Amino acid sequence: MMSGSPGLSLAEVRAKGQPPEVLARLNDEHWFGRLYMRRLSPFATIVFARLGWSPNAVTVCFMISGAAAGVLTAVPGLPAAVGVAVLIQLYLLFDCSDGELARLTGRFSATGIYLDRMGHYFAEALLLAGLGVRAQGHFSLTGGYVSAGLAAAICATLIKTETDSVVVARASSGLDGKHDDAALAPRSQGLALARRLASVLRVHRITQAIELSVLILAAAIADAATGSLTATRVLDVAALAVGALMAVAHLAAILASRRLR
Repeated sequence: MMSGSPGLSLAEVRAKGQPPEVLARLNDEHWFGRLYMRRLSPFATIVFARLGWSPNAVTVCFMISGAAAGVLTAVPGLPAAVGVAVLIQLYLLFDCSDGELARLTGRFSATGIYLDRMGHYFAEALLLAGLGVRAQGHFSLTGGYVSAGLAAAICATLIKTETDSVVVARASSGLDGKHDDAALAPRSQGLALARRLASVLRVHRITQAIELSVLILAAAIADAATGSLTATRVLDVAALAVGALMAVAHLAAILASRRLR
C-alpha cells in the first residue's frame, strides 16, 4: 500500500493517468472505455489513491469482479444476469483504474501486468463456462450446452494465448517484446481483407467479457419474455462457433503478419 494522497486533483489524475498515447491504443483500449468508462474511472482512481491503495490491489479487485461474474453467470434467471452485467462494469472500471493509478504513482511491476492478464483469462473463461451451465437449464457439469460453454472457454483462452505468445516468442528470439501497429497487417491480401471484414463485423467480441455480459443480459431478458432458454442457448452455441473460428483465424493472421519478425 502507498501512503494516501489527500491533495490529489481530478485534473492531475486525468493528465497523468490518461495520457493520449494510452487512449489511442488500438488493441488494449476497449471501446466501452473510450465511450464512457474513461470518463468515470478517474473518480474511482482518485479515491483509490487517497485511500493509499496500490495498483496491484486494484487489479486484484478487477480479478475478483470478473471471476464473480463468471460464477454468477451459471445461476439461472434474469436477476443473476443483471448482477453479471453490473460486476463486469466494475471489472471494466477496475481495469481502467489500475493502469491509471500505476501511471499516476509510477508504480509499475511485472506482477501487475501478470495479474491483469490472468484477470482477463479468468473472466472470459468463467463467463463462457457459466453460460454453458445457464443454457443447460440447471447446475450440471455434463450436457451438450455445458460442453459447448466449456469448449468456447477453451477457444477464448487459446486466442489470448496466441496473442501473448507473440510477446514470448519475440523476447525469446532476442527481439523487442512489442511491435508497432503496422505489423498487425497480414502480408496476404486475402487475409488482410478478411481481417478488415472481421474488424468491421466485430463478431469476435462475442467471446470477450464486456460484450458477452451484455449479450447474456439481453438473452436473459428475451428468455424471461418467452418463458424459455432459447436465446441463451443460441448465444452459447454462437459463442462456441465464433470462438472456434477465431482461434484458427487468429493463429493464421499472426503467422501471416510481421508480428514475429
